[in-house]
Amino acid sequence: METSRINDPRTPPGEPAAGCDVVTVPARQGLEAVDILRRGPGDAVGPVLHDDGGDTLGFLVPPGTAAAWDLPGSTCTETDGRGATLAPEPPVAGSDWLLPPGEAELATDPAVLREALGEAARMIKAADSCR
Repeated sequence: METSRINDPRTPPGEPAAGCDVVTVPARQGLEAVDILRRGPGDAVGPVLHDDGGDTLGFLVPPGTAAAWDLPGSTCTETDGRGATLAPEPPVAGSDWLLPPGEAELATDPAVLREALGEAARMIKAADSCR
């Protein structure tokens, strides 16, 4: 598992991309996915937002991810560079960083995130069936 740099052809190399798309998931699944990603090799998870109510987590992913995102139980919001940015301040009102940005151009690899969210969903289902 590894993170990928945001590859936006409109952004010159070495400069941070204008923004990121955001994959939003229920907090329980998102927290499990963060744990899964952090246990992997390298920096597999990029910046993660949480809402003030604690109901959802938002994973910042490279721009353009929303166009192909189809994982049930999650949504991916396209920002076209006008929304979420990798800045120290949370980009969305009523949110805060669970994992703040460490490097301006890093975001979570969508394929790696998809795998972690799937594994998290399976873990939650198994745990709930034991009750």
